[in-house]
Amino acid sequence: MMPRARRLVVALCLGVAALSTQAREAAPLAEDPVVEKRLLAITAELRCLVCQNQTIADSNADLANDFRREIRKLIAEGKSDQEILDFMVARYGDFVRYRPPVKGTTILLWAGPGVLLLIGLGVLIRYLRRRNDAIPDGALTPEELAAAEALLASRNDSRQDANPQ
Repeated sequence: MMPRARRLVVALCLGVAALSTQAREAAPLAEDPVVEKRLLAITAELRCLVCQNQTIADSNADLANDFRREIRKLIAEGKSDQEILDFMVARYGDFVRYRPPVKGTTILLWAGPGVLLLIGLGVLIRYLRRRNDAIPDGALTPEELAAAEALLASRNDSRQDANPQ
């Protein structure tokens, strides 16, 4: 092949490849937009067990993808949102809920930060009171006052010697 024809073929191949890589709009994950809306609402209530600080809707972990597939299957079976949430809690415990309910097993999750704050404030107040009690309130004795005045006078004398005007 001639060099010019070879360049033309390469350019044509590159052009076809570039056309096939253009950005496209993402295809919906479900055929029915209502199902997809339900899926997003349910997954926004569930925690990703891998990421733990993200909902299943926000996570890209493989486990979150599996959860979304499972939830789509349950929606297709005609389960209500509450039935799906109950199924997930029964299978994975209250920890799977992004906002777990207040009950005996989750009380530490809800009350823990407040209890830690109160303990911290108590420790701080106790420390400050002890520190305050350790500092004597009395005025200086005449000997201490005379020693302080002597130090100040000697300091002022040394400054005046260093800066004669």
